[in-house]
This record gives sequence, C-alpha cells and structure tokens, in this order.
Amino acid sequence: MRIILFGPPGAGKGTQAKKLSEVFGIPHIATGDILREEVARGTELGKLAKSYMDRGELVPDDIIIRIIEERLKREDCRNGFILDGFPRTMAQAEALDDLLRRLNIKLDAVINLEVSDDEVVRRLSYRRICKKCGKIYHLMFDPPKEDNICDMCGGELYQRDDDKEEVIRNRLEVYRKQTLPLLKYYEEKGLLININGERSIDEVFNDIIRVLESKR
Repeated sequence: MRIILFGPPGAGKGTQAKKLSEVFGIPHIATGDILREEVARGTELGKLAKSYMDRGELVPDDIIIRIIEERLKREDCRNGFILDGFPRTMAQAEALDDLLRRLNIKLDAVINLEVSDDEVVRRLSYRRICKKCGKIYHLMFDPPKEDNICDMCGGELYQRDDDKEEVIRNRLEVYRKQTLPLLKYYEEKGLLININGERSIDEVFNDIIRVLESKR
C-alpha cells in the first residue's frame, strides 16, 4: 500500500499511521522525522537542509523532494509507505507526482481524516506534557491522578504554546488554505478517501482498513 495521509493538527494522523504501518508492514514517513534523520546522519542533503533550518528558513521543496526520493528508494519501502506531512502545497504535490513517475510508483490512496475545528481545539487545548519525562496527558481523556503532577515521575505538567486555542485556530486556518487545493487535486485523480476522524481510534482505523482492503 502506498498512501498519503492528510488531516489537521490533532486529527490522529500519527496514531493511525502507526497502526497502518504495523498491519501492512510498511514505513510511516513523516517529513519532519526524515529531515532530522538526514541532519543527524550528516549526509550531504542533511547538511544542506540544516543550513536553512539554522537560519530559521523553510527547507526548499527541491531539497525536501530529494530527501523523500532517497527515503523511498530504501528496501523497507518496496511494499509501500505512508507519507505524512508531505505534500503541503500544490508545487510539492506536482513534484511528488514527477518523482513517483520516475520511480515507477503508483499511489493507492490519499486518506483525509476529517475533524472539525472545535474538536481539534478540544483535543489539543486539553493536552498537558510533563516537563521532566515528556509523558503526555489529556485533561478530559487521560488526566493525571493529581492536578498538574505527572503520575510517572512527579514532574510538573505544562501546556505547549501551540496547544493554546488562539494558536490552534491560526494553525487550522493555515492548514485549510494549504490543504484544500490538494484535496481537490487528489479527488480529481480518484485517489481521495474522506474518513470521519471524530470517532474512537479503533472505529477510524477499521474504517480506513475497510476502504483500503476494497482497493487491493
């Protein structure tokens, strides 16, 4: 299975990608992760990407697509992959199409997890993280036993700046502007699958599997 995964912040992309990766035996490729990996490995592309990151600039599309090309050529991608966080723009989508054509790879599906803005705010604004061990809590779904105290290590819990409602809504607006043209693009190619992401993790996952199995 060769899949692109879309969804707003807090939609559960990482959770679903991990489960899909286990079921199909294919890697979950998050662009942020592979960028950091290239930088950590000190590759030529990693050094190039780092030069932009150190200046606080976005890594140019041509470097991102070269890094993705190197990743897709690895043996573990032979039976498929899950792309998460790429493409983000039409230019990236077109560059990805060119890359996949060169590698003789055909996408099977583009999965879009649909979650309302209010639900995203509810999920993210109640998130708290331990300053010491990094354990993540949710004040509604998985609260600590004591207010603002980590069950694991006793560390203080805090809210990330980008988990505050105003910031979340700004992130959602940016996501919408970037992503809507992409969804239309993949819909016209007959690849887009919209999934209701506001249900339980297992319900969403079972729905994704059902649709993907019908495409095999």
